[in-house]
This record gives sequence, C-alpha cells and structure tokens, in this order.
Amino acid sequence: MDLKFKPVEAEDIMEMTPLFCQRPNKTCDSVALDSFIWRYYYHVEFAIRDGKAIQWLMEENGVKHSAMPMCKEEDLPHYFNEIVEYFNKVLKIPFKIYLADEEAVDYLKLRESEDFTVTEQEDLKDYLYDGEALRRLSGKKLHKKKNHLNAFLKEYEGRYEYRRLCCSDRGDVWTFLDKWREQKGDDVEDHLDYEVAGIHEILKNCSFLNVRMSGVYIDGQLEAFTIGSYNPLEDMAIIHIEKANPEIRGLYQFINQQFLIHEFPDVKLVNREDDLGQEGLRRAKMSYNPCGFARKYLIEQKNFVPED
Repeated sequence: MDLKFKPVEAEDIMEMTPLFCQRPNKTCDSVALDSFIWRYYYHVEFAIRDGKAIQWLMEENGVKHSAMPMCKEEDLPHYFNEIVEYFNKVLKIPFKIYLADEEAVDYLKLRESEDFTVTEQEDLKDYLYDGEALRRLSGKKLHKKKNHLNAFLKEYEGRYEYRRLCCSDRGDVWTFLDKWREQKGDDVEDHLDYEVAGIHEILKNCSFLNVRMSGVYIDGQLEAFTIGSYNPLEDMAIIHIEKANPEIRGLYQFINQQFLIHEFPDVKLVNREDDLGQEGLRRAKMSYNPCGFARKYLIEQKNFVPED
C-alpha cells in the first residue's frame, strides 16, 4: 500500500483546503485550520489520495489513530476501508478514530457494524448557534449578554477600536498571549500551551492560511482577539480562538458579536467548538443558547488479529 504520510506544514494548507467541506460535517474539524492548530499536539500527518481525499495519521500518548477521510460523501466508504487496511496490514494494529463526525458515522452505518464499536465522546461535542441570534443578541435568553455588551459600550465609549488583524499585528497578539498565559499560571491543562503554540504558528504563516482574525484595542492596547474560518457547504463560521481580558466586563460579548457582524454577516450557523468537559466552559457555552451540537465519536475496531 502506497500511503505516504507527511507532517502538516503551513504551505500544505492551500493544497489541502479544496478537499475539505465536500460532504456534510458540522464539526470544527470540517475545515483545514483545526488540523494545523493542533498538528504538534496530535503529531498530525496526512496523505493526499488520487487528488480526491485526505487520509490522516495521528498519535496521542503513544497511541496511533486516525480521523475520518476528507472526501466527497460517495467516496467515503472506499477511503475509510483504505485507511482501515493501512492500520491493519502496514501498521499491524487495530484501527481507531477519535472525533469521528456523526454524519460520517451514519453514512458508513458504523453503529450497525459488527467490526467496530462506536462510542459518543460527550465532552467533545461542538456547540452550534444560530448566526443571526449571536449577531443580534436579541430575545429573553440572551438578555444578560446584551446587558454585558451595553455596559462595555457605555464604560469604554471613545476608548475602544474593533479592527481586522493581519500578519503585521502579530507582535500585539504575542504580547497579549504572554500576559494571558501568565494569568493562567502553572495549574492549567497541557493543551493550553499547544493552543498558544498553534496561534503563534498561525500568525507566522497567515499568508498561507485562509483565516479571519480580528481584535479589540482599548486605549491603544490589544485586549481581545479572535480567529475563525468558514465552511461554505454548511454555511457555518467556526470560531477556533477567542481570547479576551476577563477583567473587562462585556468584552467577550463585544468581540463575539462584532466578529460575526464584520466577518460572517450572513452565516446561518456558528460553531464555537467544544467545552473539553470543563464545567465553567460548559456553562459559558450553554449561556449563549445553542441551537444544536456537532456530536463526535470514538471508533474502535473489534476482533483484530494481526497477520503473520
């Protein structure tokens, strides 16, 4: 089998991007940027097949696994079987996928298969929101968010500036991140440092990446920034990164709303990613009144016997 994997680099993203968003998939992994942000954490490698699909090879805690192939829906069975065969015959290990999207699981009928177990990864589901609701912050369920937003606008009137960020603003973002990371202290999850590293990589390579970035300056200093990308098939914005000074009331609500208004003025859906099982993050995401979830699954091969 001639699957040749290589690590994901910034210059690969332009070649990979057309192979994303070819089939229904509402997860944050449906766009190229997520695999780039977390490429060091998961040791992400890829192989492009026939100019039609992307296969994945990843590793976490010494365990190799994969992700669903990126391809058209009708090609999914072929490329799914191909990567299973690669694991079994080349790596000689049972096949495993973390974060399989629900649409692919259903299309492949994996829940009905005798060869695989399918387990929902409840803490890793993405939160989906109505785009217009987040842009308007109208209605009783979002009344508190609107109050926080109005408090920010009143207190910082004439002192704030919302603007689109570009590569040349990287110094401001790095300064903000250093301060933000310092506030978190040592008692944080390991993934946060990889996230910060991923943001640094985006800013160093944004000419290769189809990303949208914005920030909020107060008194000339960057106090919040956000990074997103777009899934045209689902008409969905994915908010990969959103950081703000937590001591400034209403700043999160302001950048959340303004980023959508300016960069995604018409999108139907907004994916704000998962809560990682963190109670505080879960409460924050639920407080924005999600309209649904992009559920993800662990796929594990059963009864694997390596060939001699």
